Amino acid sequence: MIDDFLNGDLTCVEEAVRKAAATEIMPRFRQLAAHEIIEKSGPHDLVTTADRLAEEHLTASLTGLLPGSIVVGEEAVHADPSIVGALHGDVPVWIVDPVDGTRQFVGGEPRFCTLVALAHQGEVLASWTYAPVLEEMAIAVRGRGARLNGTPIQAGSPAPGAVLEVATSHPDYTTPEQKRALLALAVDGIHARPCGSAGLEYLRVARGELDAVAFSWEYAWDHAAGLLLVKEAGGADLTLTGEPFRICGGNALPFTAARDAATARRVHALLAG
Repeated sequence: MIDDFLNGDLTCVEEAVRKAAATEIMPRFRQLAAHEIIEKSGPHDLVTTADRLAEEHLTASLTGLLPGSIVVGEEAVHADPSIVGALHGDVPVWIVDPVDGTRQFVGGEPRFCTLVALAHQGEVLASWTYAPVLEEMAIAVRGRGARLNGTPIQAGSPAPGAVLEVATSHPDYTTPEQKRALLALAVDGIHARPCGSAGLEYLRVARGELDAVAFSWEYAWDHAAGLLLVKEAGGADLTLTGEPFRICGGNALPFTAARDAATARRVHALLAG
């Protein structure tokens, strides 16, 4: 079933993502009322009416495209953490982050996106990263490469001797051990800065504008789409133990994704101490 779907015309998924953004997200961009913004775990963990309604929209449309599939969405998991267990199951799973970069969205900044990935038995098979304000749609299908607005993209490799640009989790929102690992990136030859929208940071890696990311959390909806995008653009990822990231969890953190394997190994070596 899932092979037939992937071998078919996938523009239906792109259209569903675009429609959800046009219907539920963009009408609320720079138009949110105070009561439409809610703190979840704290002031840096926000949810808005746009997040919730866009996820509901995508849940209905995506499961309609692939009968028998289910959705693991950020907001649904926040309401019922048991839902994330579906990532371990045998049915196809849509992994959805309706508004990645909610803080940017709330602040009226354009650098936010909608993330959708299709996975089966813990393996990500296809992904869509859509930044509606920037008018960027990045699509990756396992074994078929990565495209941005229809054009193939390659991450390439950093220039020899160039200072590496790395986006990281903010050290203030990590465990002490993870903070020490991330601070190890503050060495000559690396410029590290806090990340914005994770999905758009992954896109920057995939298109060769950013050398690597280093993240200390493992929520599948933040990483599934971007990791496939980076891999299909020629990049690589490593967790702290030197193994690839698993969307089902249990990863050794922090982990890195980079433009090429050599850069991933360099960042990993610093993180691992």
